[in-house]
Amino acid sequence: MGSSSITRAVGAILHRFTNGVPTTSLIVSRNGLLKSSRQLLLSSASSISSSPSVLYQVNADSNEHQFRSISTFPPLCMGRRSSKIAGRKGAQDAKKAKLYSRIGKEVVSAVKKSGPNPSSNTVLAAVLDKAKELDVPKEILERNIKRASEKGQEAYIEKVYEVYGYGGVSMVVEVLTDKITRSVAAVREVVKDCGGKMADPGSVMFKFRRVRVVNIKVTDADKDQLLNIALDAGAEDVIEPPTYEDDTDEDRSESYYKIVSSAENYATILSKLRDEGINFETDNGSELLPLTTIEVDDEAMDLNKELMSQLLELDDVDAVYTDQK
Repeated sequence: MGSSSITRAVGAILHRFTNGVPTTSLIVSRNGLLKSSRQLLLSSASSISSSPSVLYQVNADSNEHQFRSISTFPPLCMGRRSSKIAGRKGAQDAKKAKLYSRIGKEVVSAVKKSGPNPSSNTVLAAVLDKAKELDVPKEILERNIKRASEKGQEAYIEKVYEVYGYGGVSMVVEVLTDKITRSVAAVREVVKDCGGKMADPGSVMFKFRRVRVVNIKVTDADKDQLLNIALDAGAEDVIEPPTYEDDTDEDRSESYYKIVSSAENYATILSKLRDEGINFETDNGSELLPLTTIEVDDEAMDLNKELMSQLLELDDVDAVYTDQK
């Protein structure tokens, strides 16, 4: 096996264990014995120059001392500059636009169901609370409350479509639409034109887990600072952005850390970030992260990129998730 093949294989293994894979808990019991079901992984990782950060925690109920590792390896992508979809900043701006669109649709649906008064409409009150948490501008909420009363405006319905891309890659397309026949026809047309294939319901979703995610630009926070916040707030993971061989300083400045959390701890994480004066970008209510990732060649990557890009251009589509590395 040539040196490039060895590098590629090692990179795939490291990425597998450091991006989206559950973290490991090590418990030191009263007799001082270290217990772990994945000691082999940790011992292997310790021989690599960049090791995972191990966080110390005490379980008050069991009087046990717990070391919880949070993955902080940056996934190394060798020569994959082509995978940058219209620039990282452009992708973040598009994501924010999709968030505002989705919240607007949820406001319309809530108002159509029980009226524009949040004191008597609990569904609308919940949407407005979520919008406040996600920093959605007030004018967007007011505009969509008014829009809900317009003649002919229907409530929105959530749909999920599952898709097979190139190279064994799977995708999940989340839709919020007031015309299901329109949305499914549009998604099918894009998938067909781009050479993908619609998957049966349930054949792709099991490959993902739903979490809450906070995005922090690398220039806005120190990694160790984020690790401390993650531990204090009960986050599940801190994922560093992927790095590329030919990254410029500008590329790196537009990269983002991801703090992965359950829904229960999400507000606590946002509060701690605000207290520390750290700028952040929220998710759109939740995100799907792949349980494992698939590495494909450059051609398949570009084709999948084009498929996802065209799906996101559809007005009814709110998000597209993939297990592509």
